[in-house]
Amino acid sequence: MKLKNSLTTLFIVVISGFFIIANYAPTVTWGGLGLQENLLLINKAIFPDNQLHGVFAGEWYRVFTVVLTHAGWFHLASNMLVFFQLGNIAEQYYGKARYGIILLASAAAASFSCLYLDPVNQPSVGASGMIFGLFGVMLVAGKKMGVDYKQVVGLLVLNIVFSFVPGVDWHAHAGGLVGGLVAGFLLQFTRPKPKSTYSY
Repeated sequence: MKLKNSLTTLFIVVISGFFIIANYAPTVTWGGLGLQENLLLINKAIFPDNQLHGVFAGEWYRVFTVVLTHAGWFHLASNMLVFFQLGNIAEQYYGKARYGIILLASAAAASFSCLYLDPVNQPSVGASGMIFGLFGVMLVAGKKMGVDYKQVVGLLVLNIVFSFVPGVDWHAHAGGLVGGLVAGFLLQFTRPKPKSTYSY
């Protein structure tokens, strides 16, 4: 699989593109709100347009569009680096369709974890919940993928520690991890590609 043709590469380009537009093209608005405000995850709150917005105000798309938002360059770069490392491995092993299911399930699990555990008006941004889902998949099927468990566990522990830095929403990480574990377990009943050895 060529990296330029992978879903992982496509998602990284799209996510980075949305970040750049949201931060450097403030005139790009939707319904009177900036791009980031329209895409971030929030239960419900009154926004600057004096309207009620959020998932529980009917904007269910936010469950998935949150992955297109990031708090800054460091947030974006750190997420995309881990996404590139883990995503290409999982995509090559599972194939695009099943890999897409993993990403959607992880993103949804991360978002609903935030929606039910965070304060009602607390916004969340970032793709880290979805990325934690890839950690869950690695824990389930990493042996069949031929990955180095020490590297995966070490990277996971580092990210778990980072989850408790003030301002980081660890609920998204926990939800995404569980979502990835469940998706990875269920996908064990399908027939993945023959075992190969991956490195990153």
